[in-house]
Amino acid sequence: MLNYILGVDEVMVHWLRTNKYASVVLLLIRLYLGYKWLLDGFSKVWGDSSPFNAAGYMQNVVKNPVLGPEKDVLYPVFNGFIENIALPHAQLFSFFVAWGEFLIGLGLIFGVLTTAATFFALFMNFIYLFAGTVSVNPLYILLGSIL
Repeated sequence: MLNYILGVDEVMVHWLRTNKYASVVLLLIRLYLGYKWLLDGFSKVWGDSSPFNAAGYMQNVVKNPVLGPEKDVLYPVFNGFIENIALPHAQLFSFFVAWGEFLIGLGLIFGVLTTAATFFALFMNFIYLFAGTVSVNPLYILLGSIL
């Protein structure tokens, strides 16, 4: 009956919000991602290498852009942004990355502004992928998109 009143998407969202098993799974995903983001941000804000500096990472992005099969640069607009805007303001972007990761972790762990925290987490994961850093980003994107 509910399928006829609501569309398929709405039924899935309704199930995710009302089913206790789905709620537990979503909570575990949220806590796991929050913990990982919090640890990464904490180490950048207060860790041994504090203050965090992303200039070396950005220089590497400019020197080694992501290349396609024909050896052409796949994301020239992104590389131009890094080279001409982010790199000259590396200190500001380093601040945004460190505190952004820390605040994303807090938001996900405490369930405060979860949608905003998830959005910015996904945004940062895609930025890392555009830069050519695979690492844990596909896993975080998969789990974040479930939230």
